Amino acid sequence: MDNQAIPMASTSLYTKVQYLQRQAASLLLYQSVLQGEVGMAFLELLQAIRYTNTDARGCLQAYGSYFHALAARNQNWEDYLIIQILFSENPFTKLAGVREFEDLSPALVAAVQHDLQILQSLYECSSAFLSEWVQDVAYMPISPVVWYKEQELAGVETKFTTYLQELDNWGDAVEELAAYYQQCGSGLFAEYRALRWQSGQFIGIRYSDPVKLSALVGYESQKDALLKNTEFLLSGEMALHVLLYGSRGSGKSSLVKSLLNEFSNRSLRLLEVAKSDLKDLPKIVEHLRGVSQKFIIFVDDLSFEEDDDAFKALKVVLEGNLTARPQNVAVYATSNRRHLIREFFVDRPTPKDNEEIHAWDTMQEKLSFSDRFGLTLTFEPANQKTYLKIVQHLAAQAEINITQEDLEFQALQWATRHNGRSGRTARQFVDFLKADLRLFHENNNTSNT
Repeated sequence: MDNQAIPMASTSLYTKVQYLQRQAASLLLYQSVLQGEVGMAFLELLQAIRYTNTDARGCLQAYGSYFHALAARNQNWEDYLIIQILFSENPFTKLAGVREFEDLSPALVAAVQHDLQILQSLYECSSAFLSEWVQDVAYMPISPVVWYKEQELAGVETKFTTYLQELDNWGDAVEELAAYYQQCGSGLFAEYRALRWQSGQFIGIRYSDPVKLSALVGYESQKDALLKNTEFLLSGEMALHVLLYGSRGSGKSSLVKSLLNEFSNRSLRLLEVAKSDLKDLPKIVEHLRGVSQKFIIFVDDLSFEEDDDAFKALKVVLEGNLTARPQNVAVYATSNRRHLIREFFVDRPTPKDNEEIHAWDTMQEKLSFSDRFGLTLTFEPANQKTYLKIVQHLAAQAEINITQEDLEFQALQWATRHNGRSGRTARQFVDFLKADLRLFHENNNTSNT
């Protein structure tokens, strides 16, 4: 009898839980809201409350799993539910992002109204209620600890959360929700500003590089050209594909990554694609077609071997084919090589070459591949003046307080002993100097007290 599942004693509570379970099971479009770790833990807890063993261990363990899932995300149940609604990807969220509300199917709108009313009933089933229910069915003297934290949503999410909280019937929020999807998109592209393509799918990057455009000094004309082209992309004009090539450590990659921090509030997304995954590029571009956000496909350290499939895939995207190029996508690639395909002396045609009639044409195709980018930005090695300018700028931002003469002397010594003059070397030097001065200063203060 101890291991047999029996209905809980309270008929009233049994009815409430059964109703919530039926509600959750009847979702038409927003099933994904309950498919994450927290949602599954919530459903399993309802099941455990409805049917519990005489010793109630299963119910208590289910509550522990629910509490742990919320704590791991550092979110309340209510905040979690609304965030999942905003980031959900389903037929409604996709169409609402690219169509006017009046053009959406009445059946689709009715389904969303139905789902929102259900989700409102789940929203109102707070962690405090669940804790009390567990106390009842487990015959505990006190209720389990309730997970709670202050709300920390920001921007548009906070505005929409407040709107829902003040609404008596969430079914009336369909048009407002559609406007949110049109502004912010849905799914991973709404949740993450930076993503990567990996193993045939999009993966969100929660902690993207925080580098700011204001931290990058030198190469001003290249920066201005890239900013102007990015403005074309954000404005819905046809932006050019861009190749940034030049010396290592000159800040090419940092410049591209800084665009995300400059323009993410204008629906810009940065999608990192490794060279090994470039064969998927035509498929990636088609997936991004029609999405409300604008995408920079970022390919770092680009170069090819002969007969590389990635070369062929990138060529299709750069040159186009019968399929029209989407206006919300541009490729930004960096390389240390002007000629992206490695060429060997043995590749050069000779009079004795009898393997290919038009060998010179093949070689020229290799050499001219970089010309297929509409905009090529060149980053020459930093001279001493540029290097010191970068150091001075970074040192000022880091609030390093030493004389300019001492700063320049140490910076030049660092460049000589390390990787030569470049923006990367300047950043490494300033980071080291900042840490060294802070530690030295703290140690001195400690020894003087």
